[in-house]
Amino acid sequence: MTVIAFIGLGNMGGPMAGNLVKAGHDVRAFDLSQASQDAAAELGVGIAGSARQAVDEAEIVVTMLPAGKHVLAVWEDILPAVKPGTLLIDSSTIDVASARRVHALAAERGCLSLDAPVSGGVGGAKAASLTFMVGGSEEAFALGEPILARMGRRIVHCGGAGNGQAAKICNNMILGISMLAVSEAFVLGEKLGLSHQALYDVASTSSGQCWSLTTYCPVPGPVPNSPANNGYKAGFASALMLKDMKLSQEAAQAVNASTPLGAAAAQLYGLHNALADGGADFSDIINMLRGRSGA
Repeated sequence: MTVIAFIGLGNMGGPMAGNLVKAGHDVRAFDLSQASQDAAAELGVGIAGSARQAVDEAEIVVTMLPAGKHVLAVWEDILPAVKPGTLLIDSSTIDVASARRVHALAAERGCLSLDAPVSGGVGGAKAASLTFMVGGSEEAFALGEPILARMGRRIVHCGGAGNGQAAKICNNMILGISMLAVSEAFVLGEKLGLSHQALYDVASTSSGQCWSLTTYCPVPGPVPNSPANNGYKAGFASALMLKDMKLSQEAAQAVNASTPLGAAAAQLYGLHNALADGGADFSDIINMLRGRSGA
């Protein structure tokens, strides 16, 4: 049994911590939200009085936080209390520069570290079927992979420090762009008198096939479990997609990469968040393209 500290018990972190408990680990966690702590406690997670208290005696520390500034603040707070040799894993989605900075902070303390953002959403967190994109040394990855495997189904080592975040940012840029392409196609099909099912039946088995179509179709009907069949209630909120698109553009500017479609998509998701509820699913952007939102 491994003693694991888990900091950040939101919609993703709470179920992830719960799955570590199911796997037989001693999980001691902390979150600023009492409601999140209460929900995690129902899953058998031990609740500490502070982040520093959570890492006391921990062999592994996992953080799942909103942004790079939060990860930096928490790691700067807890590292003096962490034993040298401890493995620290950050599963937040943050900018590459902040990810590499926290790796450096861990190294200064004599600790191994991984950046391991996830794909799979809340459903994947609950089902322990997440994909982890992992950056860090081979030694750190060898130690962390068995722990990550308790929370996910696919664990991919993407290279050195920060490369997990790089992979996540690139992947979600593809997702954001492809959802816009699928949404535009359905809006055009509607104008041309094409039924949703007919377009789906063709595109899902032809060259237009993609995850945004076959798993997350933005119109009701063809994919029963997509948010379009539930009033666009968020599986992955538009505000989170905007965050990821902004991260992709910050990274592109930092390395002078040309991403014109990524830049356009970031602007469109920004407009969607301004016009609609940012808590709506990102596939609700189809309604903005139709000239309305929240349909």
